[in-house]
Amino acid sequence: MVKTFFEWLNNQLLRMEWLDKIIKWFFSEIVKIDETSLLFKSITFFFYDVIKIFILLSVLIFLASYIQSYFTPERTRKILSKFKGVWANIIGALLGTITPFCSCSSIPIFIGFTKAGLPVGVTFSFLISSPLVDLASVILLASIFGWQVALAYVLVGLVIAVVGGTLIGIFKMERYVEDFVLANGNKIELDDVEEQTLSKKDRVEYSWEQVKEIINRVWIYILIGVGIGAIIHGFIPQTFIEIILGDNNPFSVLLATIVGIPMYADIFGTLPIAEALVLKGVGIGTVLAFMMAVTALSLPSMIMIKKVVKNQLLFMFVGIVTVGIIIMGYLFNAFSYLLI
Repeated sequence: MVKTFFEWLNNQLLRMEWLDKIIKWFFSEIVKIDETSLLFKSITFFFYDVIKIFILLSVLIFLASYIQSYFTPERTRKILSKFKGVWANIIGALLGTITPFCSCSSIPIFIGFTKAGLPVGVTFSFLISSPLVDLASVILLASIFGWQVALAYVLVGLVIAVVGGTLIGIFKMERYVEDFVLANGNKIELDDVEEQTLSKKDRVEYSWEQVKEIINRVWIYILIGVGIGAIIHGFIPQTFIEIILGDNNPFSVLLATIVGIPMYADIFGTLPIAEALVLKGVGIGTVLAFMMAVTALSLPSMIMIKKVVKNQLLFMFVGIVTVGIIIMGYLFNAFSYLLI
């Protein structure tokens, strides 16, 4: 009974199966589109995913932002300063999941952490995990692929962040951070930072502001992503997709990673594309590799990072994350039977 209850909650609250039925009923009975047509498949996919994502996203951003209000950059710096070694990297990666920044907006946080005297390896663990894994994206992933895949994605993202930051620390790559970031005259002392105290009302207002700000920033990517997903779902033959990105192509994960790097979108914009690809028979590891590449290694974010680090550190960062994503993709494909 408990399992049945939670399955019902997952299907109705996260997957919103009721919404899918309403959308299909509307376009078949009211608009009179043939249910067997390619247009019907595409248009119902588009409207269902757009409405579902915006509903879930608004609720999840509000909840995540309310939690995030307890973890200001000042508090995060203080927490990280108390840990050393690999534990600091683990805490940095975990805190990155609580702070839903895209890779570009994480750069000012990276500068602040570095100026505060935190190890560069620790700040990179935060920088990798922040755009890659956050609370809202985990629940959205669960709504599409199930909790096993969502939790496995989180675990892999954290491992990549911890390993990447640890290696950067071991090889003492702080010497390749731009001088203006490490300038002694600009160093921030943690004890001198006054932590802001917010009331419950302030936190609610902050959370609503975050909902409006993030929705305003990502809505176009969501519409584009759902549009691409709808085209893939309705009009591109499954055999064509399987030839390029199917399990029979040994380079599918590598290809998906390379294709994802030049793009720039939040994870919310890539989810509809990922959903459509999975429905077309693409391996879950290939799809998740594409999503990770878009969110963690997009060309615009690399340009931003290049402004604060030198080529040696940039290449090491890209290399570690790319290798981690590719390994993750092939492992997910190999053991997908355990997750789905």
